[in-house]
Amino acid sequence: MNKTYLKLSLDLDFVLIAITAAAKDYMLCHKINNSLEFNFEKAEDHEVYYNVDEAPLAFSRFYYFVEQGEIEYYLVSNRNSEGFLIPEMNKVDYFIIIHQYIDKEDLNFILTRLNKLPDIQVAAQIDPHKLKSRENLVM
Repeated sequence: MNKTYLKLSLDLDFVLIAITAAAKDYMLCHKINNSLEFNFEKAEDHEVYYNVDEAPLAFSRFYYFVEQGEIEYYLVSNRNSEGFLIPEMNKVDYFIIIHQYIDKEDLNFILTRLNKLPDIQVAAQIDPHKLKSRENLVM
């Protein structure tokens, strides 16, 4: 008898920026909005199921949509009182996830502006394919 296998692949076609900052999520969001002229707004928390029989962990999430280019930006907390969204990145406080195409010049502008904010220690682009827990970043 022939066996059929189902192979699933995650859609990791996004830009990922890791941010280390000691600020509260709403304060960081406000400062990013002012610096980059974004309009992040609070969205429903991002829920991740680690075990089927347990309740999901909820991580704070903010959303901004740019109609020109249909670019989606998410600012997601990496920590909550019970754990990490991406456990192997436990020094990171937040992630910015950018869906759709963004050119290198725009990405460098965003990174430069983020790194100039006094509340941010470091903001750097990360390759999502290299993360073990990358499925937790799928929105």
